[in-house]
Amino acid sequence: MERSIGLLGLTFVAISGILGSGWLFAPLLAAQAAGPSSLIAWMIGGFAMLLLAATFAEIATILPVAGGIGRVPHFSHGSVVSMTMGWTAWVGYNTTATIEVEAVLRYSKSMAPWLYGPDGLLTPAGLGVACLLLLFFTVLNAFGVKFFARINTALTWVKIVIPALLAAVILTSEFRYANFSDYGGFAPEGLKGILSAISTGGVIFALIGFRHVIDMAGEARNPKVNVPLALVLSLVVCLVIYGGLQLAFLGALDHAQLSDGWPALHFTGELGPMAALATAVGALWIVSILDTSARISSFASGLVSVGSNARLGLAMAQNGLFPKFMETLSARGVPLFSLLVNFAVASLFFVLLPFKEVLALNTSSIVLSFIVGPIAVLSFRRLLPDTPRAFVLPAAPVSGCLAFVVASLIIYWSGWHTMLHLGICLAIGFALMLVRSKQGGFDSLDWREAAWLPPYLIGLVCFSYLGSFGGGSGMLPVGPDMIAIALMATGIYLLAVRLSLHKDKFNRYIAEEELDEMLEYDSVDDAPVERPDFKR
Repeated sequence: MERSIGLLGLTFVAISGILGSGWLFAPLLAAQAAGPSSLIAWMIGGFAMLLLAATFAEIATILPVAGGIGRVPHFSHGSVVSMTMGWTAWVGYNTTATIEVEAVLRYSKSMAPWLYGPDGLLTPAGLGVACLLLLFFTVLNAFGVKFFARINTALTWVKIVIPALLAAVILTSEFRYANFSDYGGFAPEGLKGILSAISTGGVIFALIGFRHVIDMAGEARNPKVNVPLALVLSLVVCLVIYGGLQLAFLGALDHAQLSDGWPALHFTGELGPMAALATAVGALWIVSILDTSARISSFASGLVSVGSNARLGLAMAQNGLFPKFMETLSARGVPLFSLLVNFAVASLFFVLLPFKEVLALNTSSIVLSFIVGPIAVLSFRRLLPDTPRAFVLPAAPVSGCLAFVVASLIIYWSGWHTMLHLGICLAIGFALMLVRSKQGGFDSLDWREAAWLPPYLIGLVCFSYLGSFGGGSGMLPVGPDMIAIALMATGIYLLAVRLSLHKDKFNRYIAEEELDEMLEYDSVDDAPVERPDFKR
């Protein structure tokens, strides 16, 4: 694949994924769940995402492969783990494309009311437009990563300026300090509200867009430096923007809007709460550009998601879960067949699942795929001890364990109902893995290295059922539940690190990857900027 994305382009890929449609509604969702303490939710969520990003930042400096979320586990824990993690990420990515396409259409409903019926669902004509827009994203990505990066960079400048400007206008127009102490106090829903805001209040859904840098590491110039920098820069920039929007939102609300408490807070109108607040403070000039900005934000996020998922589909074909034809690159170095397959699958989500079900599946499936990062860091420390690292995770054993615990808690906080959707997703992926394993033999899969997965997943399901989040039974109160999950996750983390690949099997997988890279470079006409070097 052609390594042509520089630091700016790579950083803007992540920013575009983070600043999607969420910035218009995340402040409201977080405030409903936690009130003023939603500011703490953004800080905790930001720390969690920075911690997870840091683990992948070190990995990307030694294994800058395309579709990293699905491909990295193959070199640390073999086929079963990589198929499982890649499958959940792939499903989540396809739901992201569906979510952003529908967001574009919802913001366009005033111009084309025929897109939606009286029930609020897409009409047959609306479904057709949604599929055409998804196809347009696919075609743009087919022109090559350099063309894609240029379009995305131009769109992302708008996505940065408008939310930052909106936050500044509201903050300087009217700010009510009493909102942070009245109406139930600073944390009206307590610790549970803060944690719910992180998982289901839009915080993680927004910030997890940094993942696109990892998936496009195989096409980055100087990935050992640019990938870690892009991960950190994108998260810091977006945290500042989201924090400013949340602070502005909390301070601009009036008594009439908060008279029934934070959970009952709601707004009408297609552009949601931020536009309503801008109108209330008299900033009508910025409301007039929010309509266009909302479409641009969702459009750019959908474009990035489709491109990133194509790399993940390629990685899953390399792992053996998807058909081999999805590995094929076009003359422009793009996994074209993977793009087309993903287009068909994402289109089906418009028909098969209600929009709320798609949202519920998105965050939990993607976060689950990230748990392998903290484990892989220590595994590669053992497997590649002498390989130079442009970025080194500080106190890796402790930091990695903390990242694994935090990711496990985020999945748990998403609630019992979301765990049910995730369980169905995993069952389908496991069935597909068994079907594909018949070609190479059931024993050819790396079962030993995946021995930690069943107790981990079963533990999460049991805790979700016993817990108080998202329809749980409430038998396990808030506080003791997190201690129990932290202890379980720590034990699983230590076990997973011990079960990483043996050196001889790792060397074989790296040799296969080097051969695949050589074949890819020989098959693309344009010479790449930099060729990967996998140190043993």
